[in-house]
Parts: sequence; C-alpha cells; structure tokens
Amino acid sequence: MHRFLSSYLLFFFIGCGNFGALTVLTDLPKEFDENSGIVTLSANSIWLVEDKGNADEIYQVDTRGNWLKTLEVTNAKNHDWEDLAKDKNNNLYIGDFGNNHSDRKNLVIYKIPNPEQEKGDKIAAEKIEFSYPEQTNFSPKKDGLLYDAEAFFYWKEALFIITKNRATPFTGEAFIYKVPAEKGEYKATLVGSFMSCTEGDQCRVTAAAISPDEKTIVLLGNGMLWKFTDYTTDNFTEGKMEAIDLGVRTQLEAVTFADNNTLYLSDEENKKTGRNLYSYRLK
Repeated sequence: MHRFLSSYLLFFFIGCGNFGALTVLTDLPKEFDENSGIVTLSANSIWLVEDKGNADEIYQVDTRGNWLKTLEVTNAKNHDWEDLAKDKNNNLYIGDFGNNHSDRKNLVIYKIPNPEQEKGDKIAAEKIEFSYPEQTNFSPKKDGLLYDAEAFFYWKEALFIITKNRATPFTGEAFIYKVPAEKGEYKATLVGSFMSCTEGDQCRVTAAAISPDEKTIVLLGNGMLWKFTDYTTDNFTEGKMEAIDLGVRTQLEAVTFADNNTLYLSDEENKKTGRNLYSYRLK
C-alpha cells in the first residue's frame, strides 16, 4: 500500500509540474526570470541573456543552476535582446531584434568573441545592423505586426532570422531572413517563409538553433517544436519537417543544442511557473 501511494504521489507531482516531454535540469537563478536566449559553448553550462529592460550583460550558468560568470557587453545596448547564437569559432551573437510593435529602425545583432576566454568582467561587441526591405510601414495596424523576431542561428557564414508573427488575425506565417555574420549595415535578404500552426501563442516562433553537425535545425514555440532535416538551400523549410508537441504550455523562450541529439530549453517565469532549464532528446 505504501509503495503504491508513493508511486501515485510521484506521478501526481510530476503531472502537476506540467513539464510534458521535457526533463527539468534545474531552476535558473531568480534574477533570470526574463531569460530570453541561451547557447552552449562547453559541456554542462549555458550562456544566457535577458530581454527588454534588463542589463547589457551576458551570464554563464551551469546545468545545476549555479551562476558562474557575468560579463558587461560594451558598445551595446539592450533594447530588446531576444536570442543567442554561435559560430564555429565560438563567437557569440546577441539578437537585439525584439520589435513587438514593428516600429523599430535600430535593429542590430551584436557579435562578441568567445566569452569563456575573457578574463575580465567586460567584453566588447561589434555591430551588425540591418533592416527588412519588405517593411515600409513603421506604425502598422494589428494586421501588420509582422516584423518582431525572437529567433536566429548561424549557418554558412550568415545569420538566419525567423520572425515572430504578432498580427491579428494570426496566420501562423513566419518570415526567414538572412544577413552576413560580419560587422556592417545590411538589408536583410528574404529567403523563405514558414507556416507553423494557427493556435496563437504556442505557434509563434520564440527561438531557434542548429545542431553542431548542421544537419538539424529546430524552431521553438510556447509548447511546440519544429524540427527540420534534409535541407540543402537557405530556405531550410524546403527540407523534411516534423512538428512536435512538447506537452507543456509555459513561456518557452530559448533553445540550444547540447549535442547533435540533445536540446537545452528554458522558459521565463510567468505566474509562478517557469524559470527552468530543461533538456529534451530528439528522436
């Protein structure tokens, strides 16, 4: 009887946690309740940023929730930092392209050298400034809120940005843009679009990542994951796609690959849920 009761209680508490297919690794430190982007550079730790209204800093946290390092990013301003990416040399890219009202004309990605090699408490950034050529209205009505972004990744010497569709009515379409991964001012190139689903928040793209072997790309929503393989062109959505319901409806904001088959994910704190670091094994 006691063994049955213990098993029942364990199942009950896991179910109440609503973590679905995700495995909880740790709570993130309470200071990171608005974490918005994560990336891995070495085993058993992540680097993270927070979004609008937070400091111009990046943070290293291990998979047990220990806060390891803080670096101030100079020559940079956190207007709305929404995602992190890395290249083959472990340069880091900070996506300052949060644009809820599609009214920004100062979109920028900050490029910094490998932060794990920085011995001080500051690190200098280069600016990759860009605009969307297709956007002509910077005070759009609700049906024109198409140029927010919270997701990008590095691939083939370029950065691929996936927009977050905030339009009403919501259609599920996200644009895919490409900009060079080098300092400069650019007009982003539209390389394709992606139809996620039409269920509102869970279908809006909030993060992206590419595997170390570059054979898998994932896009994240608030409870959904879209996995792409067998792509050959810049429009990776022309490859094979699998939509995965993670069985969780927290405010998932960030994803990165720990290895070719394992993801780390994190969510913001919202109504006393979230602010966790999770893992997920791709099938």
